[in-house]
Amino acid sequence: MLKSIILTTSFLTALSTSIVSSAAIQHVTFEVAGMTCSSCPITVKKALSKVKGVQQVTTNFKLKQAFVSFDDTQTTLQKLTDATANAGYPSTINNTSLKKTP
Repeated sequence: MLKSIILTTSFLTALSTSIVSSAAIQHVTFEVAGMTCSSCPITVKKALSKVKGVQQVTTNFKLKQAFVSFDDTQTTLQKLTDATANAGYPSTINNTSLKKTP
């Protein structure tokens, strides 16, 4: 019985490690044309930062862009664009910016 528990625990640990290691960090740039004043990037950054799985957000008022690093096992691009839209700043994905980090 104890041997069975140990083997089961070892299997579950190996499985969870495998699942975690398959997560990839994505990096994407959003075009946020509605950022028209200096406080807009702060609002966009807060909205994106609240999305589960987001690891880093940087906004640039001059370029009207938000740069986001996120765990693709915890969130999606749609959830990120929804977050900016719900904050009053619809965004689009800069298709040339999407990158994965293994």
